[in-house]
Amino acid sequence: MLYADARGVFRVYQCTVERGEWKVWGQAGPEFHQRFSATIDPGGTLIEGAWERSADGVAWEHDFAVRYRKAG
Repeated sequence: MLYADARGVFRVYQCTVERGEWKVWGQAGPEFHQRFSATIDPGGTLIEGAWERSADGVAWEHDFAVRYRKAG
């Protein structure tokens, strides 16, 4: 998965979607690891999850939660 934003930042992450779970993980720098885990509701209308960060890839802390809801 490729991430890019208006600041010119870009990152490449690993990504899987299996059995109603979406996972993303990667290392954006020597001391900046990130991972994301979310559940996808069976109807496919809601995804809820959270990002975590770590300086060493071992000790993780919550970064922020996300909720995606299908419009319409």
